Order: sequence, then structure tokens, then C-alpha cells
Amino acid sequence: MTERKHKSGFVNIIGNPNVGKSTLMNLLVGERLSIITSKAQTTRHRILGIVNTDDMQIVYSDTPGVLRPNYKLQKSMLHFSESALDDADILLYVTDTIEKTDKNAAFLYKVQQAQCPVLLLINKIDLTDQPALERLVEQWHDLLPKAEIMPLAALSKFNIEPLKQRIVALLPDSPPYFGKDALTDRPARFFVTEIIREKILLYYQKEVPYATEVVVELFDESTARIHIKAVIVVERETQKGILIGHQGLALKKAGAAARKDMERFFGKKIFLELFVKVEKDWRNRDNLLKAFGYQPD
Repeated sequence: MTERKHKSGFVNIIGNPNVGKSTLMNLLVGERLSIITSKAQTTRHRILGIVNTDDMQIVYSDTPGVLRPNYKLQKSMLHFSESALDDADILLYVTDTIEKTDKNAAFLYKVQQAQCPVLLLINKIDLTDQPALERLVEQWHDLLPKAEIMPLAALSKFNIEPLKQRIVALLPDSPPYFGKDALTDRPARFFVTEIIREKILLYYQKEVPYATEVVVELFDESTARIHIKAVIVVERETQKGILIGHQGLALKKAGAAARKDMERFFGKKIFLELFVKVEKDWRNRDNLLKAFGYQPD
């Protein structure tokens, strides 16, 4: 009897901020691994989500939105996005019906040079009409003539199943890259930091969410509930005051919402302690960016 072939591959999701990459990632993986808000620059790291069957392993990769960096943290985020061009077996370039086709032309040029299959995904088609969508498809075909173009609406899950089928068809023959029980390459602590960051993005305005980083100092699951101590790092004392709020109410609200999401994610009760610490200009300090996982050691 002939041995059944196994397919594996890295399917990397790239594109500009706020086009729906993280929503798409979670739909494709079937788990909520990437945080989602309406704010740009929600994703800071490259996050892997792994889908396994007996004869297939798809390693999806969510990446930060492509932008022109203004400080060292954003340079690291851009590096994560550019690295996804190098190791992809399939590229999913996500755009939408709102952004201009010439946005970030330098990065788009690198996508044009890709040697792997490229699926150009036009998201949010529910926000436009058919004639406008057809014109947009023509424009993208001129820019990326080798790409397959697929319109979709991630929030309503329109065209997601055909996309999954196309990805499977394009996967190369290969043994698995990760264990068959793996869902992601990230440890539990990472998802704690992401859940807390998501609440900060949702509950605070202006510069505060972008000036914060979360560090987990304790993750103890030796008892019936998980005990977590996390520090929220900010750049200025004024940001610390805004995060904590009057009588600590703002931080309590964000912490309570984060704890509920963690309990759903881990399937256990959570005891969460949050603290706030000032590290001046941390987004431009190499030692802290290394400590927070944005730069190699």
C-alpha cells in the first residue's frame, strides 16, 4: 500500500495596519490567538497559529501592519513583517476596499518579488459595491499580476472556506514542522500579555496604549486557579496616572475584563494582580526592547 503524503507549510499573513489580518488569522486557525481592536498597530509580534490534521500541518503567521517606523519598536515590528516574506510557502497579502493601492509601495515591491504563491485578499467587500470592487480588482491585478485575487469579508466569514481550500491545495509536500498537538509557538505568558494589551487598547485613548508594554512576573498554575502578576510598563508618569485612574478604577476595569478573557482562554479561574511602572522612552531603548522580545539577544 502506498504511503499517504503529508503536506506542511508556512502561510504568512502580511499587509498594512487595520485591514483585518488578525481577524483573518483567528478565523483560519479556529482559535483566538491574535488580539483584535479597531486601532492600528494592535499586533506587535509575529504570532504563529498551527492547524493540524493527520496528513497536513498549516503554520499560519500573523504579522504587524507595515508602517514607516518612527522609533526603534516600530523598526522591530517592520522587521517581523519583512521576515514573513523570506520563509513563506504561501503569502496572504491582505488589503481592503478602503486603503489606496499605492500605500507602502516599497513593501509592495518586495511582495512583487516573492517566489512563492501569493493570494491577494481584498477584505471588507461589504463596504463597497460591485463596480467599485471590479475596478479595485483590476488595479491590484496590474500591481501584482502573478497573485490570485480573492475578495472576502472576514467579519461575516464570507469566502473564508474557499480560501482555506485554496491554501490546502497550494501546500507543499513536507513533514510537519511542529508537534501534532501544537497550537502555537508562544508560551502561556505571551497570551497573558496580549490579553492585557488588548484591554488597554480598548479602554484608553491617544498615545497611552502605544506607550505601554506588559511583562508577566509570575505565572503560577500549581493550585486550582492560576496566579498571575503582571507589570504594565509606560514611558511617563502622566501615562501611569491615566492608566491607574481615580482611586485605581480605570486599572481595575481593564484588569477585570482581562481576567475574564484569560479564564476563557485557559479554562481555569484566574487571580490577576496588575502593577504599573515607568521606564522612560522604553520604545527606543535596545536593552528593554531585547528584554521584551522585540530584538534578538
